[in-house]
Amino acid sequence: MATRTDTQSPALHGADSHDLIRVHGARENNLKDVSIEIPKRRLTVFTGVSGSGKSSLVFDTIAAESQRLINETYSAFVQGFMPTLARPEVDVLEGLTTAIIVDQQRMGGDPRSTVGTATDANAMLRILFSRLGKPHIGSPKAFSFNVPSISGAGAVTVERSGRTVKERRSFSITGGMCPRCEGRGTVSDIDLTQLFDASKSLAEGAITIPGYTAGGWNYRLYASSGFYDPDKPIRKFTKKEMHDFLHSEPVRMKIEGINMTYEGLIPRIQKSMLSKDKEAMQPHIRAFVDRAVTFTTCPDCDGTRLAEAARSSRIGSINIAEACAMQISDLAAWVRGLDEPSVAPLLATLLQTLDSFVEIGLGYLSLDRPSGTLSGGEAQRVKMIRHLGSSLTDVTYVFDEPTVGLHPHDIHRMNDLLLRLRDKGNTVLVVEHKPLTIAIADHVVDLGPGAGTAGGTVCFEGTVPGLRASGTLTGRHLDDRAAVKETVRKSTGTLEIRGATAHNLRDVDVDIPLGVLVVVTGVAGSGKSSLVHGSLVHGSGGADAGVVAIDQAAIRGSRRSNPATYSGLLDPIRKAFAKANGVKPALFSANSEGACPNCNGAGVVYTDLAMMAGVATTCEECEGKRFEASVLDYHLGGRDISEVLAMSVTEAEEFFGAGEASTPAAHAILVRLADVGLGYLSLGQPLTTLSGGERQRLKLATHLGEKGGVYVLDEPTTGLHLADVEQLLGLLDRLVESGKSVIVIEHHQAVMAHADWIIDLGPGAGHDGGRIVFEGTPAELVADRSTLTGEHLATYVGA
Repeated sequence: MATRTDTQSPALHGADSHDLIRVHGARENNLKDVSIEIPKRRLTVFTGVSGSGKSSLVFDTIAAESQRLINETYSAFVQGFMPTLARPEVDVLEGLTTAIIVDQQRMGGDPRSTVGTATDANAMLRILFSRLGKPHIGSPKAFSFNVPSISGAGAVTVERSGRTVKERRSFSITGGMCPRCEGRGTVSDIDLTQLFDASKSLAEGAITIPGYTAGGWNYRLYASSGFYDPDKPIRKFTKKEMHDFLHSEPVRMKIEGINMTYEGLIPRIQKSMLSKDKEAMQPHIRAFVDRAVTFTTCPDCDGTRLAEAARSSRIGSINIAEACAMQISDLAAWVRGLDEPSVAPLLATLLQTLDSFVEIGLGYLSLDRPSGTLSGGEAQRVKMIRHLGSSLTDVTYVFDEPTVGLHPHDIHRMNDLLLRLRDKGNTVLVVEHKPLTIAIADHVVDLGPGAGTAGGTVCFEGTVPGLRASGTLTGRHLDDRAAVKETVRKSTGTLEIRGATAHNLRDVDVDIPLGVLVVVTGVAGSGKSSLVHGSLVHGSGGADAGVVAIDQAAIRGSRRSNPATYSGLLDPIRKAFAKANGVKPALFSANSEGACPNCNGAGVVYTDLAMMAGVATTCEECEGKRFEASVLDYHLGGRDISEVLAMSVTEAEEFFGAGEASTPAAHAILVRLADVGLGYLSLGQPLTTLSGGERQRLKLATHLGEKGGVYVLDEPTTGLHLADVEQLLGLLDRLVESGKSVIVIEHHQAVMAHADWIIDLGPGAGHDGGRIVFEGTPAELVADRSTLTGEHLATYVGA
């Protein structure tokens, strides 16, 4: 037997030398030739102020290239069905592994999408009921509220051994969709009194819908149709005339010499107004839709979305609708009690999914909850569920602020999950601002030093103790602790909420003080949003008090929209240019008359290359300025419109504040943008390039201009660096001092410590929450320590 004489360790195997992800020369968005090395199979946290380039590096460079390379392994045919991704602007990317992205994109707001359908839990339940349900009613489709029941019969022609034979065939599919509400759970009723005044005739202007004023085409269509007498009051119409007026099928006809399509008033409104996205409507149309359309629970299925047959089949005493309505933690207990060897593998997988919900802190949801109603943090955690029990290793998991919407009590649970993913041999990349999560990192990359053009460089790479000692903005603020206010402001009145029962609230009575900064807090799922949005914003109290609600819904914006168009800043600027030059304002819009004819005002020309990523080249005519040459001859204060759009908010604030370009309306909007910390953004930067935190603050700045006495903010610290939180607190203080009332739903301890009044909900989530466990000042909460929030706040302020 051979013996070894050398004492040296064997040389490293070639395959083990790839322990780093190397990025060299990344220039995506605002990155300035960034080169870094990220260790694999470790937890790396990326920090930096909002807009410093974290997402550009992690999502738009590393994760995007990984996805693109994986897509390229498929055939051209398959790639044709996949989203095409351009190669990021980077010189070298080495050592990439398969990236799984868990971002904060809200789940689709489709009315048929629920937590169960989004996580495959419903699919497994449907199979379970089709196997074990008594009476047996059919395949899993019979329990799906997305499958309608259909049947048909007829003759089919078949070629058999040279002869053509006709055969009669019939088929039927048993689906579980409730036929009345078509699986939506709600039915919409149109209030006819809001559409017309029945005491008047059409000639007297009976129709009261916006856009149907007497003399307009919409109006003449009905008055001149010939189906009824336009001088007869509507209440005197016969049954047939009423049907033709309200429900007629589309028919082509000549009206006043012009070919037009006539159809009943109701289907016409449904197509023109009710099918549109409510957020995109003009305010007066949205107000009309709110008045005219009422959504009520479907009376046939009682909101369960399921047909009667699907609700009749039970396992024990539970049908599928009741199973989906249970809190997930209770449903898991019920599934655990089923002992059926015939479906054992199915029960095991279903239980694993349900237990993942509980483990990730979402045990308070139910499977029938519409996925559009989940908060950004909840949606992100629902997406994590399919990765928790996965046996894949050597994968790169990329998370975008996984602690959003989490109470400090829940953050340690999320930290455990991130560490577990790492310990299975995966690379975990996290973009994060919370010190509690930064603390568990093996490696930290700090980007900055500023935001926008002042950022995009790596300020620090290394360990957490190294970051603390580094003197970078993040390092200096990492151990910041806000002190509890010594003196709090006195309220000027109260908003009363009585008997609130939305979702899990248990008949809550609370007085919200006005004229001060109120923070509503509590663990995720304790009922904060239900209380504030359900009872205050949409309830009876909100309408009278002038409530302005700024929620977390994402800003929708194409590459043509920018901060100037979104905030309404461009209107006063266009008018100022038009007035100074004696021309019309439309010339100064890149989406209207002033657009460069070659690129239609986009600034770039897109070439589509089928399954390859399209190429965007700067327009040669306008050199990316988006306007036609003649428009750039008009000046205001020595600058043309493209130069104004290239300014940062801070520069523009100075430019429009004084001198010959002084425009008070534009200056007021710019001051608000600077107030929320967006002074570095350029006015013409496409919205698609803004980070989540920047969009949230752009929305905040835009809403601050609304006339309201009470502002309701839903987690305004989302996406904000520790240094930016101070600026936000200053802004909230200024709002309160100007006589407004500010109510904030928030988990950030710095905001809690800064509040004048705290309302804490709990004690737990779901049916363990929904009660008020504390009301009072932050100092009393810390001294009391009677709630989870109190304990964490006391630890935070070092009491």
